[in-house]
Amino acid sequence: MDIILDFLTNISWWGWILIVLAGVAIRDIFFQKAHTISHNYPIVGHLRYWLESIGPEMRQYFVANNREELPFNRIERGWIYASAKKENNYEGFGTDRDIYAHQHIFVNNAMMPYKIADNHPNKIDKTFLPCAKVMGEFNKRKRPYRPASVINVSAMSFGSLSAKAVESLNKGVKIACAYHNTGEGGLSPYHSHGGDVVFHFGTGYFGVRADDGGFSMEKMVKLVNDNPFIKAIEVKLSQGAKPGKGGVLPAAKITKEIAKIRGVEVGKDVLSPPNHKAFSNVPEMVDFIEKIAEATGLPVGIKAAIGKLEQWEELADIMKKTGKGPDFITVDGGEGGTGAAPPSFADHVSLPWVYGFSDLYCLFKDKGLSERIVFIGSGKLGFPAKAAMAFAMGADCINVAREAMMSIGCIQSQVCHTNRCPSGVATQSKWLQNGIDPTLKSERLAQYFKTFRKEFIEITHAAGYEHPCQFKMSDIEINVDDHNLSKELSRTYMYNKTPVPFTSMQTLKDCSYLGGVY
Repeated sequence: MDIILDFLTNISWWGWILIVLAGVAIRDIFFQKAHTISHNYPIVGHLRYWLESIGPEMRQYFVANNREELPFNRIERGWIYASAKKENNYEGFGTDRDIYAHQHIFVNNAMMPYKIADNHPNKIDKTFLPCAKVMGEFNKRKRPYRPASVINVSAMSFGSLSAKAVESLNKGVKIACAYHNTGEGGLSPYHSHGGDVVFHFGTGYFGVRADDGGFSMEKMVKLVNDNPFIKAIEVKLSQGAKPGKGGVLPAAKITKEIAKIRGVEVGKDVLSPPNHKAFSNVPEMVDFIEKIAEATGLPVGIKAAIGKLEQWEELADIMKKTGKGPDFITVDGGEGGTGAAPPSFADHVSLPWVYGFSDLYCLFKDKGLSERIVFIGSGKLGFPAKAAMAFAMGADCINVAREAMMSIGCIQSQVCHTNRCPSGVATQSKWLQNGIDPTLKSERLAQYFKTFRKEFIEITHAAGYEHPCQFKMSDIEINVDDHNLSKELSRTYMYNKTPVPFTSMQTLKDCSYLGGVY
């Protein structure tokens, strides 16, 4: 034994390295069968897998240019980070964007910008920008709601996001007077820090789930009565990143707390079915919406990605005939984000926002229904110029998800589905979450929203308007092709937006249905 110990202690450091490498080589050649490269090229083959694993980070930091990355490029992320931190978000020396590129947006400015009076609400608060429409007003709901912000937090579940991330978002929307959509994971304690909430549920009915896995009206009524900060209810039909497929929450993310809130088992993937149990066709869906609205008194809307229009036309016909139906419609684009989805769905199923929204809005406008619906846009619209385009097309509000995540620290590492989010935003790891300070991050979310609204108002004034609801299709041009580079939206998408009734910003501020804490 002493001889062996003496032999081992006399081996130099480089000798140990050679022994370890020899062991790896023997394993690669004779024992492991899973990886061809490491079998055929022992030791060296491992370098390939390591380089592949850090490839996205290397491209992000050293290879890709400022405008090249997807889903959000470095300039877009930088603007959000700087806006959230109240830092300098300007750029010098002129734009580095290719303004002749396909889909580039141009806002037609007025010769004379809109001039605000000394007693104007925006003279007092440069970030005051509520929705010009009231949810539930047409259908005479008992508790109508006017969102106090045109930009709000989109549907992201607790479970997909960490507890501290959800808490940061809710505290942030309270400061910014915006609303916080719960996502389909149910209402958690972290949604209950004072911000307005839109309760969202999908086919899993988490939070309002009956014993048989269906919808429980009794639980819905109790939820609304117990939580007066719930201002509206959203029924998810589909989402842009995976339309026609139920939500996925990997087992690695399911804690005992999440399981209790959702009513599911620990240690098993949570798969929401693609179809609702509560209704199976459009007339049944309209009846379902009306029953919830009657029982709760709240505005009720639907969220969907857009593809085929036949059933949407059926919905419009029923709404026109009966005077019933959703109070708001959230249109999600195919470019929308998700915590986990098959690439075949995320890449190919459903239309991008501009095509889906224009198809749907045009349909409802032709039926004379566009004035009674609050249209909400969702899908990479969290930048003032993109929002101007959305409002010119008919949107009344926008919801942002990944932009909101970035404002509280997300670095676009794109590992949301692995439970290893390095920023602690999209993980249930207690260690990784500890990097999030909700007090600080909530201020950053609020500052991003305020900066967004301030710049959006400034763009609106530059175009000669007081409120972005006044944008017309002719106010925005977009590059279409090489033969006719720039076309007005009305010529691009072949419709004109219905004018939104608007008196003044002061009227919106004085509205008794205004949300937030103004």
